Amino acid sequence: MIRFVVGPERVIVPDLAARLPGRGIWLSARGDVVETARTRGAFAKAARGPVTVPSDLLSGLQAALVRRVGEQLGLARRAGQAVAGFSKAREWLETGRAAVVVQAADGSPEERARFLGGWTGTVVTPLTGAMLGAVFGRDHVVHVAVAAGRLAERIATESGRLAGLMASDIIAKGAGGGLSPGRRTSGRPERPASAPSGDTTIDDRPAQPDGTI
Repeated sequence: MIRFVVGPERVIVPDLAARLPGRGIWLSARGDVVETARTRGAFAKAARGPVTVPSDLLSGLQAALVRRVGEQLGLARRAGQAVAGFSKAREWLETGRAAVVVQAADGSPEERARFLGGWTGTVVTPLTGAMLGAVFGRDHVVHVAVAAGRLAERIATESGRLAGLMASDIIAKGAGGGLSPGRRTSGRPERPASAPSGDTTIDDRPAQPDGTI
């Protein structure tokens, strides 16, 4: 789920790290849920008063999550917890070091499947090859392996959120439109521990830092 708060001048502000003070408005990380809440007054009802909801709320959330995934991959690379390239990343799969595989959204489906070779761990596709390349100092990257740990968990979770937010766009645009959603072979991403269940929920509890960047 994604937490929102009412910011200055009664503007709805996304709180992706779930750290900002104030009453939390939790929405499922799905594009249709966010758009329905934006267009049908759900935020005003939840906030018990008039609010301003940015017209580009969904695209802004997508862009923010793309940045967060890139930042977390960069941290993993610098910490020696991520490697890029077919040979190096495949070695991590074969030795059991990889917990999450990140593949380019615009990579060849056949090449991506050949790389996995039946591996059954978590696979996500949140970024294009050029975006992954920028993280690893290359022009283009298709395969990244990430070692087990907090960063791998965050990358998987944020990729899952992004996938949910982009699903409606991809359905509308067709197979050729935009980034593709992430795929988790080990199940759906977990929501933050402090997040209630349901598509739209109000939570009066203070936000709890979760260590997310």
